Amino acid sequence: MSTAETTAEITADDLQRQMLDLGALARAAATVLAKAPTAAKNQALVAAASAMRDRRAAILEANAIDMAAARERDLSNALLDRLLLDADRVEAMAAGLEAIAELTDPVGGIMAEWDRPNGLRIARVRVPLGVIGIIYESRPNVTSDAGALCLKSGNAAILRGGSESFHSTRAIHACLLAGLRAAGLPEGAIQLVPTRDRAAVGMMLTMPQYIDIIVPRGGRGLIERVQNESRVAVIAHLDGNCHVYVDGSADLAMARDISLNAKLRRTGICGASETLLVDRRCRGTHLRPLVTDLLDAGCEVRGDGETQDLDDRVVPATEADWGTEFLDTIIAVKVVDGVDAAIAHIEGYGSHHTECIVADDIPTAERFLDEVDSAILLHNASTQFADGGEFGMGAEIGISTNRLHARGPVGVEQLTSFKYVVHGQGQVRP
Repeated sequence: MSTAETTAEITADDLQRQMLDLGALARAAATVLAKAPTAAKNQALVAAASAMRDRRAAILEANAIDMAAARERDLSNALLDRLLLDADRVEAMAAGLEAIAELTDPVGGIMAEWDRPNGLRIARVRVPLGVIGIIYESRPNVTSDAGALCLKSGNAAILRGGSESFHSTRAIHACLLAGLRAAGLPEGAIQLVPTRDRAAVGMMLTMPQYIDIIVPRGGRGLIERVQNESRVAVIAHLDGNCHVYVDGSADLAMARDISLNAKLRRTGICGASETLLVDRRCRGTHLRPLVTDLLDAGCEVRGDGETQDLDDRVVPATEADWGTEFLDTIIAVKVVDGVDAAIAHIEGYGSHHTECIVADDIPTAERFLDEVDSAILLHNASTQFADGGEFGMGAEIGISTNRLHARGPVGVEQLTSFKYVVHGQGQVRP
């Protein structure tokens, strides 16, 4: 089935046939990919990177169409930043494809092996998950990252990008198809849902005969819909209500650098901090410079009473602010009574995504790292490092807040399962 742009309205029956065709092609491709040699997968990724560089102008032209439409719809600055592509971001996508090609192929890797007293040799071996459906909003670069990670891990992918990135995702997908063709791999290995019709999402969620895993990446509304409606197993990426806790033992200069970077480097990513917690022990020395840095950088600070007392520019925080992922130049600030109160606040309001402690006292830092139940925990480092690429994973499909199967950055290893292979010499069970 062609993945050419589809803008005309189609009937529900036609859409269902399209989606079932995508599923059948993906299932057939997954069978091929599960046995594909590493060299072929790497060749496809390197060729796709080359195509991306050659077609940079076309990708940027497509993105300009999406950006113009997004501005007409008055999307927020954070969403516009997620949608925007420039020459550097296109190059980053191409370099990401090459980085994934250089990763160790997880398929066939032996995770563990042991001998039994009866002479049986047992091995646990990595295998692909099968067909992965990825539903995402805004970010066109997810097309590249998700397609490449699925390919490297031997999985077929069905990608459903957001309507706002419709033209950008198609231009990027064309580069991935060029890579597959160059390596002689089936084009059904990475497919793009060719319509903006939201009904296609619902159909993906009810195709367990073709899709093995759904990975949603977007706002809370999308995630909750997928979790509520899917008949397919889900690897969830919930919102990133991330925290920075500045302990009383924290070096002030370090705390200022980290809190500013964690919030403002890029406000529209899921690893951006949304709440700053400051230990009462260092309120007199640390709170004012931390808050002033944020305010002077153009960030709106919504603070508790003690924070409001510092500066007339601080606005009162509401109860809702503590649980909000702003994805904007807004942060909530609160003074807490030490690490116990910080942990309790994060447990009560956080999304189990990413948290940071700034502390020189190692036992306090270790306690925070041990007791906070989030996918990623950092000591003396910005929450903006919550990223598969920064973890040396090449790229990521998302940050999973699940507790089962995958947690944290979802890279090639997290897109595999395993099987047991048992070797014997004629044993029979008594």
